[in-house]
Amino acid sequence: MDNTSTSDIVIINGNSHPDLANMVAERMGIKNGGCSVFHKSNRETIVEISDSVRGKDIYIIQTGTKDANNNIMELLIMAYACKTSSARSIVGVIPYLPYSKQCKMRKRGCIVSKLLAKMMCTSGLTHIITMDLHQKEIQGFFDIPVDNLRASPFLLQYIQESIPDYRNSVIVARNPGVAKKANSYAERLRLGLAVIHGEQKETDADEVDGRYSPPPTSAYSNLLGNSVEMCLPAAPRNSTPQHAPTSSNRQRTTSVSVGVPEHIVKVKPPLTIVGDVSGRIAIMVDDLIDDVQAFVAAAEMLKEHGACKIYVLATHGLLSSDAPRQLDESPIDEIVVTNTIPHEIQKLQCHKIKTIDISILIAEAIRRIHNKESMSYLFRNVTLED
Repeated sequence: MDNTSTSDIVIINGNSHPDLANMVAERMGIKNGGCSVFHKSNRETIVEISDSVRGKDIYIIQTGTKDANNNIMELLIMAYACKTSSARSIVGVIPYLPYSKQCKMRKRGCIVSKLLAKMMCTSGLTHIITMDLHQKEIQGFFDIPVDNLRASPFLLQYIQESIPDYRNSVIVARNPGVAKKANSYAERLRLGLAVIHGEQKETDADEVDGRYSPPPTSAYSNLLGNSVEMCLPAAPRNSTPQHAPTSSNRQRTTSVSVGVPEHIVKVKPPLTIVGDVSGRIAIMVDDLIDDVQAFVAAAEMLKEHGACKIYVLATHGLLSSDAPRQLDESPIDEIVVTNTIPHEIQKLQCHKIKTIDISILIAEAIRRIHNKESMSYLFRNVTLED
């Protein structure tokens, strides 16, 4: 970082991950800027910036944690405070983007990631640095440049240097949705691939758009039924209907008139594994570890199929609720995550959790952006599937 002009760089941070902000500032050889973020008794967020930011490049380091809503408000208020104080540029360094899992329409919900992107752009942010977005398409929600860094080189290096006899390993995708990422790891490490397929209880699983209405029983349904009857041939005058009209008949008639086929129910087979893991080291890879039930279920299946050791590698370790206890009691031997999210308390609760420091990657990204250098060097060892 010797060739960095630090006179007009200011790094500030909220309460989400001050340790990471201090590590980045130390690697860049600069002092963390003076910014106090606190909450009043009524839970309002107050931001006080003690140093001048006029005409300077501001880098706000604020990640997503289990307190996502406060993290977001702190970031927005800090950005707006810098904007109104005439900062030259305001870059949001958000290693884990909150609400990134809500990037698809489900039922009568909304795409929360897009809403959050608009709020960030409006607050005054001129650039975003993040890492391993849950879906790469989230970058398109922003009207400002987004650099989506990758942690895969660090995770691959950990596999090669810290997993004994890693050549006897197989990369495992815990569901078909992670198969591309797992295959990318397997190809670069020249290892085999296994995919777990079948029914898994996941709250964020892709499902059919469930915006269904109840059966029409109002006056509108009667009107719709009358319009359908006008299109049908009239019954003879002397004939008597054999069955009185029922709500089920009306519903069926209405469905036929609309012409929309009924949904075919998606039935998944029981949990199965495609690939050989017997006597091998199983390494599951993913972008986020939050609720761990699916990982534990996958690990139990891998053990049943003869895996000798089980590792889980992911970029973000949110580890919500009682995840540390579940992991500690599971067949998983080691969980490896980066420090995009603070998890020191979880490490005290579960000795299996290991951390990879990625502050050097964030510091280099900041240096290159500030010096207007190409970012391609940071992506030289990554693939589109990462």
